[in-house]
Amino acid sequence: MTARTHRPMKPFIIALSTAILATSCVTQSSDISNGAFTLQVLHTADADSNGRLALENVGRFSALVQAFTAEFPNNTVLLSSGDNYIPGPRFNAAGESEFASALGEPGAGRLDIALLNAMAFEASAVGNHELDAGTAREPGSGGFASVFAPSNAWPGAQFPYLSANLDFSTDSALADLITADEQLAIDGRGRLAGTALIERDGHTIGIIGATTPTLPVITNEGGITVKPAISRADFDVAALAAELQPSVDRLRALNVDKIIMLAHMQEIEVEVQLAQLLDGVDIIIAGGSNTRLIDATDRLYPGDQPQGEYPTLFSSPSGEPVLLINIDGDYKYLGRLVVSFDTAGKIDMAALDPDINGAYATDAASFEAFGAPPSNPDVDALVDIAQTTLKRIDAPVGLTRVFLEGDRDPGVRTEETNLGNLTADANLIAARGYDSSVAVSLKNGGGIRANIGSRIVPPGGTEAVPMPPTDGIIGALAIQTTLRFNNDLSLLTVTGANLRQLLEHGVAAVPSVSGRFPQVSGVEFSYDARRPAGSRIVNATVTGADTPIPLVVDGNTQNADKTFRLVTLNVLADGGDGYPFPQDESAERIELPTVLSDPGAMQFAVPGSEQDALAEFLAANYPVDGEKMFEAADTPAAQDSRIVRLDIR
Repeated sequence: MTARTHRPMKPFIIALSTAILATSCVTQSSDISNGAFTLQVLHTADADSNGRLALENVGRFSALVQAFTAEFPNNTVLLSSGDNYIPGPRFNAAGESEFASALGEPGAGRLDIALLNAMAFEASAVGNHELDAGTAREPGSGGFASVFAPSNAWPGAQFPYLSANLDFSTDSALADLITADEQLAIDGRGRLAGTALIERDGHTIGIIGATTPTLPVITNEGGITVKPAISRADFDVAALAAELQPSVDRLRALNVDKIIMLAHMQEIEVEVQLAQLLDGVDIIIAGGSNTRLIDATDRLYPGDQPQGEYPTLFSSPSGEPVLLINIDGDYKYLGRLVVSFDTAGKIDMAALDPDINGAYATDAASFEAFGAPPSNPDVDALVDIAQTTLKRIDAPVGLTRVFLEGDRDPGVRTEETNLGNLTADANLIAARGYDSSVAVSLKNGGGIRANIGSRIVPPGGTEAVPMPPTDGIIGALAIQTTLRFNNDLSLLTVTGANLRQLLEHGVAAVPSVSGRFPQVSGVEFSYDARRPAGSRIVNATVTGADTPIPLVVDGNTQNADKTFRLVTLNVLADGGDGYPFPQDESAERIELPTVLSDPGAMQFAVPGSEQDALAEFLAANYPVDGEKMFEAADTPAAQDSRIVRLDIR
């Protein structure tokens, strides 16, 4: 990818002076007559994927925010499209005593809100991961209300959380945190609404939040009423647009003609459809998919690949331009869109400049090339406390000689990976410790949130290569980071016909990237993604029984009535990600944490949870004081053996 040159490395690199700004290709709004207006939109989303990586990047990210804001001091908005945090080590660390002074009152999840406050974010969409710990308000619970709402000495979020298709009034923890729509964002700090207003240089910008309707099958939405209501992981985007359009219309009725939607949809294909269905929205900032939209002048992290154009242009139903923008998460990139509006509030497409607009990498090389502007001391102080706290609570668990693949695509949401195999194997062994008849382990790739190891550009190289963790040591924080939901393990009885149905559901979304994609142990299968969803499995065998048992042969189900004991994540057993597990007494369901009492060798996670299963498996088989290391390197999809995709073999 070509590095940015940006009129020798951007105006702010030389100096943030009036003379330099005057020579910039984008005119400041104070110089524009006839009511035209230029706005700088800085944005991010999904600071949730890798606990340590976000902390490593946020200092440089915040410095770029300050530098770009100084170029447009009266015309900048700073926005997030959600998933600002996620349960995991960084989330939990904010509840430690070290944060008492910095946060006013420690509490799980509050570090990430404090970072956004320190950078002066002005609004955020409600993402799905904001709800992973429920909606509870009790300090330290990690529930959504406890994280963003003011409490005692904790000031809460200094911005509103927005979603026009969520009804918060039906949730007891959130109902009294609702504030009015169409009011200034600054007046809605620490509150919930559907829309908000931001004023800049005499102009009003409307901000609308939107959240994926799949919340009931991917997270813990509590008592929130989600619109449109759905019963499965996919949904009618037109129905969602119909829920959102009235909020757009109310803003337009107030003569707000510059409207930005913060759309946390998880799959950018949904935002693509919304851009063409909604009338009156000028800019959609996508979220949840980590899609890297870039332009030809953007410099990417080594190993990252472009996934679309920044901005991507669409036409609304009335023929007006709509700009779709998105960047990768973990503060790896800062998104920047400088856009001019004419006197009618219409985007001036000719004024868009790829030398200014795009995704700005925040890695060290890029940051130094951009002149290393001064960082934000409040952000740096929070990061220092977090790093110290995380180091204190880390502990070595096991050894690996190889990088453990936890990326989304290609990775755990599209194919078998060595990390997927490892954690599925660990779950199977943990289940057999209670019930030796358990034959199959199935979990979703979406529950694996990070690699174990790093991708590093070697000296003299240009491409990042996967490397195992330092000294091959897998620590407690690495396990907590990659399995940050730490779901309980559930044991169930399923029939052969049901097991095939579960596998079919797991691969039904391919080639789309989907969190439902399965990672398995005790079963091997092949499938053909060219076949209709629901009838893709060609061959399957249960290998975790005393002897191999055929499940599917040449597309035909075998042993349909035979029963198998299976271990899965409790969230999937409840129907999460749309998995069709039996919900009646025939399942003979047992929650493993309720029947296990031995704390084992590793005691940082509850026995019967997925973190504990992996930790105990590693400590038993690849102990840090031993010589044996995990050595199963990840393979390309065409070489996978547990999950064989025939259309690419």
